[in-house]
Amino acid sequence: MWIDTHCHLDAPEFDADRDEVAQRARVAGVRLMVLPAVEVANFAAVRQLAQRHDAAYALGIHPLFVNRASEDAVQQLRAALEAAADDPRLVAVGEIGLDHFVPAEQADRGRQEAMYVAQLELAAQRGLPVILHVRRSADALLKHLRRMRIGGGLAHAFNGSRQQAQAFVDLGFKLGFGGAMTYERALQIRELAATLPHDAVVLETDAPDIPPHWLYRTAAERAAGGASRNEPAELPRIAGTLAELRGWTLEHTAATTSANARAALPRLP
Repeated sequence: MWIDTHCHLDAPEFDADRDEVAQRARVAGVRLMVLPAVEVANFAAVRQLAQRHDAAYALGIHPLFVNRASEDAVQQLRAALEAAADDPRLVAVGEIGLDHFVPAEQADRGRQEAMYVAQLELAAQRGLPVILHVRRSADALLKHLRRMRIGGGLAHAFNGSRQQAQAFVDLGFKLGFGGAMTYERALQIRELAATLPHDAVVLETDAPDIPPHWLYRTAAERAAGGASRNEPAELPRIAGTLAELRGWTLEHTAATTSANARAALPRLP
C-alpha cells in the first residue's frame, strides 16, 4: 500500500474528473491520501473529499494565502479544529509554514511569520503534528519549532541542506520527497533521498503540482496545450526512483515509507 502524504485533490485542476483521479490512485495502489487545506475557504472541501474518498486531511493556512486571509482567519482555524476534534480523518495542522521565494508583496513576510507562529501554537494546544511548507525558509521555520516543541510532522517537498534536513529529523519530522526527486539534475534532493536515515523519508505527489520528469512540459508546450498535471496515481512510479536511489525493493519502499508516514501522523487511519 502506498500513502500519498501531500495531495491537493480539491484543486481546480481536478474539477473536471476528480472522482476518476481518485479511482486511478486506488487502482495504482495508493490507498491513502493526505489532503492539506491552504485557506479557510477550502476547509470544508478537504474535509468532504476525505470522507468521500476514504482519505485523511489537515487544516491550515498556507503562507502564500496570508495576504488574502481575513483578520480572524486564525480564530476560524481554531474553531474548525475544535469542531473536528473527534474526526479521525483530521491528522494535522497544515499546510502551514513560510515561503521566502516569492516576492514579499505577494506574501507579506511579517504576516507569514505571525500566522505560522499562531498556527504552531494551535497545533501544540491540540496535540497535533504539522505539515510544513518549506521554500527557502528552513532556518526560520526551525527557529520557531525549537522554541515551540511541536510533536513532529512532515516537512513537505523538502529542498534544503543536509544540516537543515538533520535538524528537522532531530525535531521529529519526516521529509517529503516527490516528483522533484525524479529529475537527474536535482542532485541535492536525490542525495538526501538516498542517504537520509531510512525512517526519515515519506512519499508525496503535491498533485496537481511538482510533476515528475515524465510529465514535465516546457512553457511552450504548455502554451500549445500540453498537460503537465500531476496525480496521486503517479506515486508508485515516483517511489521507483526512491527505491532505485536507495537500493530498495518496491515492497520495502512501500512498507518503509508507509510506516514513516504513520509515525509522523499518528492519527492516519
